[in-house]
Amino acid sequence: MPDATVGVYVHVPYCERVCPYCDFAVVAARPLAAGREERFARAIEAELARRAPAFAGRSLASLYFGGGTPSLLRPETLARIAAAVRAAFPAPAPEGSALEVTLEVNPSTLERARLPGFRAAGATRVSVGVQSFDDAVLKRLGRAHRAREARRTLEACRAAGFANLSLDLIFAVPGQDEAALARDLAEARAFGPEHVSAYELTWEPETPFGRAAARGRLAPADEELAVAMHERVEAELVAGDFARYEISSYARPGRESVHNRRYWERRPVLALGPGAVSLDPPAPGAPFGARAANARSEAAYLARVEAGLAATAEPAEVIDLRTARGEAAFLALRTARGLVAGAFAAEFGAAPRAFFGAEIARLAAEGLLEEGPGGDLVLTRRGRLLSDSVFAEFV
Repeated sequence: MPDATVGVYVHVPYCERVCPYCDFAVVAARPLAAGREERFARAIEAELARRAPAFAGRSLASLYFGGGTPSLLRPETLARIAAAVRAAFPAPAPEGSALEVTLEVNPSTLERARLPGFRAAGATRVSVGVQSFDDAVLKRLGRAHRAREARRTLEACRAAGFANLSLDLIFAVPGQDEAALARDLAEARAFGPEHVSAYELTWEPETPFGRAAARGRLAPADEELAVAMHERVEAELVAGDFARYEISSYARPGRESVHNRRYWERRPVLALGPGAVSLDPPAPGAPFGARAANARSEAAYLARVEAGLAATAEPAEVIDLRTARGEAAFLALRTARGLVAGAFAAEFGAAPRAFFGAEIARLAAEGLLEEGPGGDLVLTRRGRLLSDSVFAEFV
């Protein structure tokens, strides 16, 4: 859809350790050597200079430092990159809007001490990777921290002056029961965050967890238990005055993630760093934009950028009409608002039923979709639990 803004994502690939369930482009690097950090910052600046012209004239709507563990960067490095991004997109933001600058933080003594510096560097929102307040669950997940560190970090975020706090939880972990999840949710609510993301543990095949599952050494949570946990998450968070605005995302009024919503709304995102994937805006020959994926490994990314080459190892994927229609459908269905038939028709010339009539009829008959009088579509409660199967119908 027409959009005069851009969101910028900076992928920082460094972690204290690589969690056994993680399939992101990350590398163990703690402590992060000053020379390595400097080399990374220079590469981000060089990639930004090369890529920004494709997004020229747009105002900056969001800046997101993700990873990995971006809080392993020094505050001065964060400030330097943020300043470069702001300089690349000097167009004034829409009236009344403020720039959301999110920093992902893992609980640790080092990162906790840096929180005031990160706020001074321009971060306005922190997203803390708590995952659980149960040490046994954290140990099973292979996390580097324990619950005590998570509690101290959340307290330190408030002490540093952050008024927009998000925390992540993972559930359906081997050995975790519903009572343990309920305790996590109660403690999360007690800290009063503005936003909570709660994810069922995923089993990516090329991770240690995925390989252990394939060998029969680990097993995902029982399906009935996983369903009960999904329902417990929603019930507890809604009771705590959060609203679910996307399948895994809950926020207090007005505290939805500006940056994350860009993905579900298919708005342009310039993504920098190893493994980062951009959504380029519409252009001649690419009316629905293009997707550009950077080289995944740190070494390959740095080598390409330092040689003056594009960070992408492969040509960008030009999004065709069929792909755009399918993505418009299933990404909208991830949200609580759902797929708005009028907006879809304005972009593609007809309502969703004109392209997905049989699929919509079948999914509605199975109780997975609700269709409004005007053709708007939303997932049912059952549809949210089986969302992957629903989305596959639109691909």
